[in-house]
Parts: sequence; structure tokens; C-alpha cells
Amino acid sequence: MGRDRPMVTVTDRPDAAARARAGGPAGGGPGRAVVRVLRAAVVPVTLVAAVALAGVALDRVYAGDLLTRLVCGAALGAVLVSVAARRLPSWQVAPLSVAAMLGATAWSVRLAAAHADLPGGFLDVTADAAANAVPRLLTAMIPVEPAPDTVLVPVVAAWLAGLAGAEVALRAGRVLLGFLPATASYAGAVYVVGPNALPAVGSSVAFAGLVALALAAGRTPGGDPAAGLPPAVRGPVRVRATVVSAAGVAVVVGSAALLGPALTGRIDDRPVDPRRYVPPPRVESLDENPLIRISGWALEPQQKLLDVSTRAPGDGPTTIRLAVLSDYDGVTWRVGATYRTAGRVLPGGDPQEADTVRQEITVAGLTGRLLPAVATPRTVDGARVAYDPQSGTLIRPEGLTPGLTYTVTSARERLDANLLATADVPAGAQVARVLRVPDGTPERLRRLATHLAEENGAPYARAAAVEQFLAEHYRLVADAPSGHAYPNLEFFLFGPRGGGGQRGTSEQFAAAFAVLGRLTGLPTRVVVGFTARGDGPVRAADAYAWPEVLFAGVGWVPFDPRPRPDTAPRPVEDDFRPAPPSPPPSEVPEPTGTPSATPPAVAAPGRTTGGRGGSTPLLLGAGAGGLLLPGVALGVLAWCRRAQTRARLGRGDPGARVGGAWRHTTDALRLSGRPVGGDLSATEVTDRARRALAEDAARAGGSPPVPDTARAGDPGLTELAGLLNQAAFAPGTLTDAQADRAGDIAVAYATALRAARPGWRRLLWSVHPGPLRWPR
Repeated sequence: MGRDRPMVTVTDRPDAAARARAGGPAGGGPGRAVVRVLRAAVVPVTLVAAVALAGVALDRVYAGDLLTRLVCGAALGAVLVSVAARRLPSWQVAPLSVAAMLGATAWSVRLAAAHADLPGGFLDVTADAAANAVPRLLTAMIPVEPAPDTVLVPVVAAWLAGLAGAEVALRAGRVLLGFLPATASYAGAVYVVGPNALPAVGSSVAFAGLVALALAAGRTPGGDPAAGLPPAVRGPVRVRATVVSAAGVAVVVGSAALLGPALTGRIDDRPVDPRRYVPPPRVESLDENPLIRISGWALEPQQKLLDVSTRAPGDGPTTIRLAVLSDYDGVTWRVGATYRTAGRVLPGGDPQEADTVRQEITVAGLTGRLLPAVATPRTVDGARVAYDPQSGTLIRPEGLTPGLTYTVTSARERLDANLLATADVPAGAQVARVLRVPDGTPERLRRLATHLAEENGAPYARAAAVEQFLAEHYRLVADAPSGHAYPNLEFFLFGPRGGGGQRGTSEQFAAAFAVLGRLTGLPTRVVVGFTARGDGPVRAADAYAWPEVLFAGVGWVPFDPRPRPDTAPRPVEDDFRPAPPSPPPSEVPEPTGTPSATPPAVAAPGRTTGGRGGSTPLLLGAGAGGLLLPGVALGVLAWCRRAQTRARLGRGDPGARVGGAWRHTTDALRLSGRPVGGDLSATEVTDRARRALAEDAARAGGSPPVPDTARAGDPGLTELAGLLNQAAFAPGTLTDAQADRAGDIAVAYATALRAARPGWRRLLWSVHPGPLRWPR
């Protein structure tokens, strides 16, 4: 194999031999010029086609043919610039070609932005594409939509490959070396596609044919490199050419023999996907577990989160989904999604029975990256999104900003309720994620799940039993703190009503349903979203969580375990009696009764009780004892009450001390003649306590002598209620300072109520035996 000769041979020698070496007819004429032009065009044309084949290979994972057209244009432009500037010095060609490349790239970015309908100015879009081109190309969802950031790298690579190849093949005459940039570009495209498309057999064969054609056209005809040389030089030149050709053939044959078996053995191997080396967009903890935001939204029900305009069949409310949580580790429910950058059209087949819902949504107070949409989204306009097809969750990688407006079209599936009664649930590795029950499940949860599944064999019957049990026995409140770990769910299901148990937000209802469902063999997940009632604002009060169960042949079916309005919950013990929990070791048992009376006096030895002489001392002693005994009893009661208060507020861990402070407060209400029932939430008890203080102040004609916080109508009661809920739903998180603060609030409130009593009632308050025996 000799050195590649330049494609075009220019000579001014008029002799026939020169014309023969140039490939023209001996007699000259127009035919010679046509042949020379055709031969000169072969290498540039094949080079353009080879570079364009990289776009063809890459376009297998793109939507539409815009990328192929842009890459072909870049390849053609790069080669044409080099051909047109062939008479200029080589150092001037590169700057000229780069300037042309910038113009072509800007035009390509503009076309791609218009195709993707991206908002924003040209400079902002171009800067964003230049900064994020590579990661977005490798994290984009397939099929990739041609957008500025997904076409920038292929266009620039095609131009540079065309420039380098044209300069080496045309100017330097090294045809084979000139195709190396095109080869690298094509190999890079095949590698980027990886296993995400069928093998590129046709384009690879075409690429090899183009290289062979260019090599054949670029060689000087005649076949004898020594023709026309002096006889003394002709022999050595022919020998050297023969040796070089033989060595080249030997290298090719040896390489084929050594590498052939290894290469053929890897034909069926799955290619490496480079996308696994680039992490997709990540979300923050609030987006990974939006379930913890339910309690915060419940406390601010009027906060406007979204403005929604809906076009959908029917007039009923529309459920907007924010996130789907499928992973549970016993502590937290998580989305666990893998988000891929997506274009306007999202992948996935539409359900057979579905309604098309189109919404225009404007972000108001909602924060984070999760993008609300009706399930299942199919197109998104007005915002760049990333998408997880498995859960159907959308995010905006740049985050939500007030005023962001986007339009989403969804396929809302219509469920066939007639299939649910006999539907089975899927099993196997594909649904193992939504069937997994983490270790550490409390025994009472397992017993309750077994109890609910005993008389309900069909999957839908089990799901309905769990839904009904939760709706009938528990209260939905807005002030329950966030928490859905195993201890939180156990307290929600079995905790005492008077201490904050058996009540919660939709967070606890949905999480408890999902865990109990998995314990009965149902594949479940938790969804967080909103209810949109027509056009208008969506507020925090519209946010809630609900569970879903997967049924074979039906899909994901939502359930609502929340109690119906205006219904009183029945005691859990009516249908299920769990084993009583063991008291914490730090809890100090309180006295449950009044101390016994003073033991009867025993007569001194040698004294008689009868006869006239002994009656007077006995009567005097009995009279003195009758006067002293009530005082001793009152003193004992007062001492026991003080000891009880000290034990409540000063002993045990912070959680036990906060509970003691709450009991001290409710005992004060009871002593004032306003007992509270065990079915009231902490907020409701706090409201009654405030009203009691206000009524006493109004009855006295002024404010009682209490601390400043009490004069404001709330001596820290709201804070005390919050500490109580924290102790109930987040055990172990309270500090000693918080426990001390709870004790101060309880003492201040009891002092305020006592100060409003008459004098004799204040005295009786301190020695009343009720707090010593009232049940807890």
C-alpha cells in the first residue's frame, strides 16, 4: 500500500504520456474536463456523506428528522468552505471555517428552538444550550426531541469532522487519514445510541463503502508508481512498493486472524449505555418525599398554590397529581424516580379507555421542582420538563417560580368498576417494589392486617376492608404533625384518643392504608396531589394524599380511607382489640388514690380504758384527734398533689414531661368545672382552655392576676399543643428545654384559672383529691 496521492493532478505537460497519467483521452477535449471534474468531486462528496451518516446513526433515538437535516447541512457546509478556500493558505482556512460554523450553529439553534417551541430569548436559549448540551443529551428521554441543547453537540461535531477531513484529504492528499474524523464522529454517534436502538448495520456498511470509493477515486490511474522514472530508479521504487504492499496485506490478514474470533464472539453482546455514567436530574428532600408537606399545608389552608384552567369532559372536580411515592423503608415514603429530560411529547401508550384533559396551570405559591399534572401526562408546553415514565411524575429541573405558566395534556384513564370485584393483583419481580414491607413492622400492625384479611379473600375486598376500617375508626384533623414511620403509624392506629392517638391528616390515613395493604399482599403506593374544582385557584386546603392499589388488567385504582364528613369515629376496640403497649421505663407511676387515714391509736401498756378515772384523758385525746385529723389529711393531700406535679413536670424523658404538663392543664380545666373529653384533638382542647380563661376574666370584670401571656388570652397553650403532638408523632425529638417550657406553660395556665376562683375554691383547689385518682 503506497502513499495516498492527491485527488486532483494538475499538469501543463502536453505530451500524451502526461495526458494518460492524468486519466484523460490522448486527444484531449471536453470529455477530459468532465472526467477530471467527476474524479475531483468523488472525495468531497463521499466525505460529506460519511459525516452525515453520523447524524443518521444518531437520529435513531431522536424524534423526527430535524437532527439528520441539521447534521447534513453542517457536513456540507464544512466541506464546501474547505473546497472554496483551497487556494488560500491553510492557516487562513480554519478561522474562516470556524466563523461559518458559528453562523450555522446559531441558525441550527434557532430552528431547534422554534421546533421545540421553547420560551425565552435567543441569547438565553443559546447560553443554556451551550452550558448543558452534553449532560442533557445523555440524560434526555428517548425519543429525544430536537432542541437547542440536544442538537448543539452533533452539529458542532459534524462541522469539525468535515473541516478536518477536507483539509487532510483534499489539501494534503491523504484520503484515508482524511476519513478518520468522520470515522470518529460516526463511532461516537453509535456509542451514544448504545442499546437504545437496533444495530446500525445498514449505515455501517454504507460508511465502509464510502471510504472504499474515496480511496479508489483518490489513487492515480495507471497502477505503476515507477512509470516515467529513469531505469536506474525504476527498479528500487518497484521493489519498495511491492514490499510495502505485502507488509500491509500481512498486517491486515494478521489482524483479522487475531481479532476476528474475539470480535465475532461479541456480536450478540449488549452494547454499553453511556447514559448510565451521567446522573439524571435530582430532586430535594421535599420533592423526594412531598408527603411531609401535607401537615404544613393543612395549617395554612388559604395559601394559594396554583391557578388552574381545565378543559375536560364532565363537570366534576379534577384530581391533579403532584408525586407518586412507591418506596417505603419503615421511616419515609419516597418517590424513588429516575427523571429523564423530555420534550413536549412524553413517551408511553395511551390507555384504551381514557378522557383527554387539557389544563393551563400557573404556579403561585407552590415551591420545589415537582410539576403538577393530571395523570397520565402526554404533552407539556411552556416549560422544559424531566419525566419518570414508571410513576408518571414530572419535574422542572430549574425549579418552580411564581408566574410560571404551562399547558399539559393528559390521558385520564376510565376505570371499569365491573372488573374490580374479580380482579387479581400481579406478582413477581416487576411489582416487588410496591409489595415490599421493610423489616421492623410492629406486631400490632401485622395483627390488624391479618384481622382485616381473614374474612376478605378477594384482593379488592381486602382493599375495601382496609379503607372502611380506617374511615370508621379514626378522625381527620388538621393539626396532627407530620410523620409516617412505623412508630407514628402505630400511635395513629392504636394510641389513646385522649393523648393524640387515632387522629391524623390524610398523610397518616394514606400511609397506614398502604402499609396495611402490603401486609395483606396488595401492591400499593401513596400519591400526593390536589383537588381542582373547576377553573380558579388551588389552595393548600385542596392538597391531600391518597393510596392506590394495582390490580391486574385494571391498573392503579385510587382509594380514599378518610372518614366521611359529620361522622363520629367508633372506638377501635369495637372491631379490634390490640394488646396494650408496655409503658415506657422512664414513666413514673402516679398515685391513683387518696392516702389511707391515720392508723388508730393503741392504748399504752398498763392503762385501762374503762372506769371513771380514765374517761377524761380519753375524751380529751379523742377531741384533740378529731380536730387534728382533718388538718393532717388536708396536709397529706396537699403534699401528694405537689409531689404529683413535681413528678409530672420534672421526672422522665422530655416526652413524658410534656405529657405530664398536658395532664396538668386538663386537670386544671376539670377543677374549674370544664372537663374535656378524650375525643377532642389538642387544638380543640386549646380552644376550650382559651374560652375558659376569657369567661373567668369577664365574670371577674377584668383580667385576673396572671402572667402577660395569659392576659393575651393564650398563655402558650398553642405551643403546648404543638409540643404534645411532637411528643406523640415524633418521639425522641423533644429537648429538656422544650419540656421545661411545657411545664411553665401548664403551671401558668393552672395558676390563672385558680386565681379566678373565690377564696374557699382556691384553697380547695390545692387539696382536691381528684387529680390523684382521675383516669389517664
